[in-house]
Amino acid sequence: MTIIITGSVATGKSIIAKKLAKELKHKYLDVNKLIIKEKIREKYSKKLESYPVDIKKLNKSLIKKIKENKKIIIDSHLSHYLPKKYVDLCIVTICDIKELKKRLKKRKYSEKKIKENLETEIFNTILIEAKENKHNILVIDTTKGYNIKQIASYIKKCKT
Repeated sequence: MTIIITGSVATGKSIIAKKLAKELKHKYLDVNKLIIKEKIREKYSKKLESYPVDIKKLNKSLIKKIKENKKIIIDSHLSHYLPKKYVDLCIVTICDIKELKKRLKKRKYSEKKIKENLETEIFNTILIEAKENKHNILVIDTTKGYNIKQIASYIKKCKT
């Protein structure tokens, strides 16, 4: 089963992805490492305070990884751009705005980046984009924690 985990920055994607990969015995793929390894990102943009990524190149690389291993969990706030036909389940992590702001400050993000990421969460940008790509979506609110065994159990039921 190919599972993508997406959501705004600091909503808990990586923690859930790693735990779920272990629980379901799936391969875990950190897209940030893949982007660096395969030189998919562009030069650092001071304006964006990040490294822009070519989504077409990224998708091509991710599709290759999916074809190599169907039992994979892909961790990235960009994974929902993958075409639906390659994805069995899209998990979107969400978080209460106050909690998200605390998490972003703890990561020492600039005020501009905090505002940008909070706006992404407030307007449900990633969830809307995942819906536009017609993914089979499971939303997980990480504000007060979650039960990884319950999530895994739900996913296993969906497969059968």
